[in-house]
Amino acid sequence: MTAPIRWGILGTGNIAKQFARGLQAVPDATLAAVGSRSQASADAFGSEFTVARRHATYEALARDPEVDAIYVSTPHPMHQANSELCLRAGKAVLCEKPFTINATQAAQVIALARTEKRFLMEAMWTRFQPAIARVRQWLQEGAIGEPRIVQADFGFRAGVDPKSRLFDPALGGGALLDVGVYTVAMASMVFGPTPTRIDAQAHLGSTGIDEQTAMVLGYAGGGLAVLSCAVRTNTPHETRIIGTEGSIHIPSFWRATKATLTRGSATETVEMPFTGNGYNYQAIEVGRCLRAGLTESPVISLDETLAIMRTMDAVRDRIGLRYPDESTKSSTLTAKKG
Repeated sequence: MTAPIRWGILGTGNIAKQFARGLQAVPDATLAAVGSRSQASADAFGSEFTVARRHATYEALARDPEVDAIYVSTPHPMHQANSELCLRAGKAVLCEKPFTINATQAAQVIALARTEKRFLMEAMWTRFQPAIARVRQWLQEGAIGEPRIVQADFGFRAGVDPKSRLFDPALGGGALLDVGVYTVAMASMVFGPTPTRIDAQAHLGSTGIDEQTAMVLGYAGGGLAVLSCAVRTNTPHETRIIGTEGSIHIPSFWRATKATLTRGSATETVEMPFTGNGYNYQAIEVGRCLRAGLTESPVISLDETLAIMRTMDAVRDRIGLRYPDESTKSSTLTAKKG
């Protein structure tokens, strides 16, 4: 594939608009189409972002022959069905995080992508930002020795609205799936995707979702991740990676433009502002993979995405949070307590 990647966006909410703005900074990609559940919504989005092909259904977008890849930006519970629709239609898929509601759903989407031999990736935009790429380089070089502790938090204070996606269980509401996934993915990047021990505590609010959650993940070799997330409490949004020979500090780690490496009294700070709004980097990775003939990204593999979902399933098991239609205990909740 040498021509520009022709993107479709499934859904027209705020995150879809962020992705559309990000695409404007990708020189070898175009926003070709949008799909919504109504023509009016598709037309409004299309007018705002100069999108020529405007579909009144998700099915029409998936069938559009002028689209190569589709960004799925709908609420969490719709991710599985929407991704599967696009994969079956022969499209590459970039699915917004969290990938699905639970690991059972994630495994089914991944299995379909592998059967269809179609590209699939979780839209973990943080993983592709230049500052985080530099952090991965420091880790690979052993700049802080052996990583021992990861501390990461992501919390903000929202007003309670039982009908909003943050607080409605039917929409997969709660801190863990909305922003806690960033902290779990950060621990996965440092220690690997599969903790051997998982402890968690949470406050479940009036609508039944986790308003704040704290986690301790233990890894083979002794590494520990101390993570927290919230939708009713403001937190600093920082990550610290502490190793045997130094440490790394990442302020605003989920939209990182800066990181500091400390070894003894020596420090090195890199400042890497976004080109575009930061959502462009994941689109660039999708284009790179498609042109290379890959069906998944080595930066965040499908196996890692599935492992992250399993970790969050286990955390939800610990805190007693289940969503509608999760009538039986997931078989993926195998991590040991304690």
